[in-house]
Amino acid sequence: MRTTFVLLTSPFLGPSVWEPAASVLVARGHDVVVPSLPPLPLHSPDEVLCALRDCLPEQGEPVLVPHSNAGLYVPALVAARPVRAAVFLDAVLPPASGRIPVAPERLRATLRSRVGADGLLPYWSEWWSDSDVAALFPDPQTRRRVEADQRRVPWDYLTADVVVPPGWDSVPTGYVAFGTTYADELQRAADRGWPVRCLDGRHLHMTCDPEVVASTLIEVATELRRR
Repeated sequence: MRTTFVLLTSPFLGPSVWEPAASVLVARGHDVVVPSLPPLPLHSPDEVLCALRDCLPEQGEPVLVPHSNAGLYVPALVAARPVRAAVFLDAVLPPASGRIPVAPERLRATLRSRVGADGLLPYWSEWWSDSDVAALFPDPQTRRRVEADQRRVPWDYLTADVVVPPGWDSVPTGYVAFGTTYADELQRAADRGWPVRCLDGRHLHMTCDPEVVASTLIEVATELRRR
């Protein structure tokens, strides 16, 4: 069945990280929307949410596919627009309600000393060692394309909380993990009886094996549609 997938990118990266998997989904007969945030720094979760919400299709009920930090915004997007399902892809999994920090304390402690004079953090790929970043990509060309699309974010953004509206998880939801980085989230999803998958890959696996990632998204979305 033809599905509209909204592929949500972490505010730290840009839509190019989704290009390979998006192309596969389109080739298999599905519609794809990859929201692009404004080039100017976004200082609060509310600003990010507004930008993402404005990119959602006005008609129909899409399947939201958040990656990484974009998982924070699924509850509010579900509350704002009709959504058929959500498939978290190696992403932050919000609680049923309440608040959740944009970044855990350990990460904030690591990055606090690296804030620039302009109040902005370095690009996401500069948060980690070069060898760790290189291992996320299939080749140097893909790495250059994704890094060119990164966005710097203010320190204030990293220290903010995101409000989680209650009831968002009444929407059919699944979880796909790449390796063990989000093992806790994968287990929480499994404990709730959601469809889950774990692919052998790293955090940007959709750039390395877009065929398998796209197939898995279609498979989970199809399972959720039957619920």
